[in-house]
Amino acid sequence: MERLAEASPGPKARIAGIFYLLTFLVAGISSLAGGGIAATANSILVHQSLFRLGFAADLIVVACYVAVTALFYELFRPVNRSLSLLAAFFGLVGCAIQAFICFFHLAPFVILGGAPYLSVFNAEQLRALAFMFLEFYGQGFSIALVFFGFYCLLIGYLIFRSTFLPRFLGVLMTFAGLAWLTFLSPPLANYLSPYNLAVGALAELSLTLWCLVMGVNVQRWKDQASAPRE
Repeated sequence: MERLAEASPGPKARIAGIFYLLTFLVAGISSLAGGGIAATANSILVHQSLFRLGFAADLIVVACYVAVTALFYELFRPVNRSLSLLAAFFGLVGCAIQAFICFFHLAPFVILGGAPYLSVFNAEQLRALAFMFLEFYGQGFSIALVFFGFYCLLIGYLIFRSTFLPRFLGVLMTFAGLAWLTFLSPPLANYLSPYNLAVGALAELSLTLWCLVMGVNVQRWKDQASAPRE
């Protein structure tokens, strides 16, 4: 990470784009692994490998987003160091929550695994416990999205104030932040789904592709970095 911090803003933006793209790709694998399993005790036991794959994919997504957060902090620090640091804080808190709830995703497999110490519970109680942890996973993911919403809002503002990225990307990231903030009210988020999810994903994907293909205007980044900081 120290070498990345010292890297030129051009390669830094493209590396961030690579990690951002990996976040999308691995998140897709996680969704396929978890979404293809019916919410029944038998399906959880039959598709153990898919549950493990989803758990591993979730952790990889978190690691990739941590890298994106660190790189974006360095990239946008010349715009406003305090806001860039605040954005990194929200991003890392969201990542920490997402990493923690990964274990809720794995818990039903353990609960329904037939371990001897679980014999004090009957079958109905075990199924109820398994589904409770899945519900915790969903609720925790919604909380993480709220923090990512604040993160995207701040990144959108920093892009808009920057001179080295086009302002329309800042507008798109602002829409992404607003989309993720709908999860402050789960009923509202469910009512707006899947449109809020599409807006957030497409906005972040636009920034990802721009970082990968176009990068940043290095000279303007250097000019802004050499100017008096806010």
